[in-house]
Amino acid sequence: MASLPKLRLVPRGVSARLLALTVAFVMASEVVIFLPSLSRFRIDYLVNRIDAAHLAMFALEATPDKMVSQQLADAILAQVGAHGIVLHRSNNTTLMLDSENPPHIDATYDLRRSGVIMPLIDALMVLGRSDNRVLRVLDTAPKDPHLVVEVLLDERPLRQAMWAFAVRVFGLSLLISLITASLLYVGLRWLLVTPLRRLIASMMAFRDNPEDAARVIVPTARSDELGLAQRELAALQETVRQALRQKERLAALGTAVAKINHDLRNILSTARLVSDGLADSAAPEVRRVTPRLVAAIDRAVALCTRTLTFTREGAPPPQRRRFALADLVAEVAELVERHGEDEFALANDVAPTVTAEADRDQLFRVLHNLALNAAESGARHAVVRAHVSGGVLAIEIGDDGPGLAPKARENLFRPFAGSARPGGAGLGLAIAREVMRAHGGEVALGESTAAGTLFVLRLPAPSAGEDARSSGPAAERVGAERPNPAAAPRGRSRAQRHRE
Repeated sequence: MASLPKLRLVPRGVSARLLALTVAFVMASEVVIFLPSLSRFRIDYLVNRIDAAHLAMFALEATPDKMVSQQLADAILAQVGAHGIVLHRSNNTTLMLDSENPPHIDATYDLRRSGVIMPLIDALMVLGRSDNRVLRVLDTAPKDPHLVVEVLLDERPLRQAMWAFAVRVFGLSLLISLITASLLYVGLRWLLVTPLRRLIASMMAFRDNPEDAARVIVPTARSDELGLAQRELAALQETVRQALRQKERLAALGTAVAKINHDLRNILSTARLVSDGLADSAAPEVRRVTPRLVAAIDRAVALCTRTLTFTREGAPPPQRRRFALADLVAEVAELVERHGEDEFALANDVAPTVTAEADRDQLFRVLHNLALNAAESGARHAVVRAHVSGGVLAIEIGDDGPGLAPKARENLFRPFAGSARPGGAGLGLAIAREVMRAHGGEVALGESTAAGTLFVLRLPAPSAGEDARSSGPAAERVGAERPNPAAAPRGRSRAQRHRE
């Protein structure tokens, strides 16, 4: 038997909480103004008694001897609700109207000198008492400021009237708070809760299947904060959806690359065997270009190996060592140099004393990619400069090409989106950024105008002490460890060259 859903006696939504808070706040504000209102009610009650007593005294003044019978006096006092009335005139004469047995006076209140704080205290004291005191109240006559009226009153009727007033104020405050809160509840549901639920429903639906374009929220035409949130959520969902699709394509591409990389490495190994025979050629031109061909094939084999390693284990950590940056730039310049209609030359403006501490092969790959991008974008000349400042080695490579297109600048360093030339995949800059960040550095676009483009590579510079040590015999050993393909002796075996 299916269980019945639990009924919520207290709503938990934002609107319901606002309803409760509004009621509480309105009631709290009513409490703040209740005491002054109660004090004002008490004073008005006493003033009304003073006014009624003044009117009653006209009956006494109408008599010839300013005297009335006790029976008439009791009737007048009963009408006023007093035990006695005294009218003080400015000529020091008084008129008195009292009961046969005047009661004992318990407290005196002079409304002419009431102040601000004391009426509040007196009002609370009246509500807090339960006995019936006799009050002597004095005030000027409402119609004649030269007359002072004195009245003897019972306190119980005043207390009853004050409690009745307090109940009315409480009921009215509760009604106002409920009406205000209900209006806010309805308005909040219309303006905020319903759009928020739509946002939440869209996020939950998108979470279940983020690649479905139909689950991207369609923003409304609202111009407030919720409209902005809808538009930003739609942009975020579309960005995530495109990123997932791109990562899916990249994953498929990576799987395909991993499958063909093994065969490609075998093909390169065959090319390496053929290049070994070219080293023994009698033609001087062949012998001159053979070391460059062998070095290129060795790099291609190493790249295939690292690609397979990356597919299985992730990106390999940089193998850092110290080397002269000018020698590395010279190798890149020799490899990218072109003649004829597509002439391109890379100038090496790096001082021989500048050293770098990085993975030499990976940094070679970065500079090679940037130089090839410059050549393929239409540049004829490029130059590499380097300087050390503030513990940072900055490597600048600038060209005289036409500059980057606006679309390329917006998607710079994004694979398959930030290509600087038509038909390019945009992988060169993405690879360059990944390599530089793995070294704790960065690659950034310095400038790109119609006069050319400048990229800046930043790496942590070797310390001064280490640089000083690298200029001595240690530097010679480092240089000796790096083989020079052009100086390789003829007749080397393929295994010897591979070890170098």
